[in-house]
Amino acid sequence: MRIILLRHAESLGNVDELAYTRIPDHALPLTDTGRAQAAAAGPAVRAALAGRTATAYVSPYLRTRETFRLLDLGDACPRVIHEPRLREQDWGNLQDPDEQEVQKRRRHEFGHFFYRLPFGESGADVDDRVAAFLGELEGRGPHTALVVSHGLTIRLLCRRLFGWSIELFESLSNPATCELRVVEDTGRGPRLDPVFQQWRESPDGCVQF
Repeated sequence: MRIILLRHAESLGNVDELAYTRIPDHALPLTDTGRAQAAAAGPAVRAALAGRTATAYVSPYLRTRETFRLLDLGDACPRVIHEPRLREQDWGNLQDPDEQEVQKRRRHEFGHFFYRLPFGESGADVDDRVAAFLGELEGRGPHTALVVSHGLTIRLLCRRLFGWSIELFESLSNPATCELRVVEDTGRGPRLDPVFQQWRESPDGCVQF
């Protein structure tokens, strides 16, 4: 199986955190820069497909759907599935900007995996739904999949695929907007290209490979 992972292009929420207090997370659009990023990423995605067709699994959030549309892949992805399990971590109600900052600080102090946001999800909740998605994906046999999703969701998908520790997961940075990762089965297990940047060494000594 070959899985091409793509984070959505730059959205309004990436440049204006207060946008979450005005617009529901799922409805945040791409910026002009993001639309240009998505259009420019099309050839890179085609190159990663290496002449194969793929089933596209796209988070139903507006910014991921816009990103996929602007890739302009045509018949390279004959089947497109809007997959809710690939959505962003649910942050609950963010209408109060002061409370938003409090929750971000608490999450950073407690840990991104286990801290459950009020009226929202923990990273562990996202991990569970990503695991269910991967189980179905692997059950469909060898094929190529394009996944257009979100930074934390992509990291957790890789955590499940590679069996990384929670400590390693929390030590990794999200991919940049519209950045690709490719997971390919080498016959001796999956390989990730490129690996994620680390902002610290994992406290338990675990590494990506």
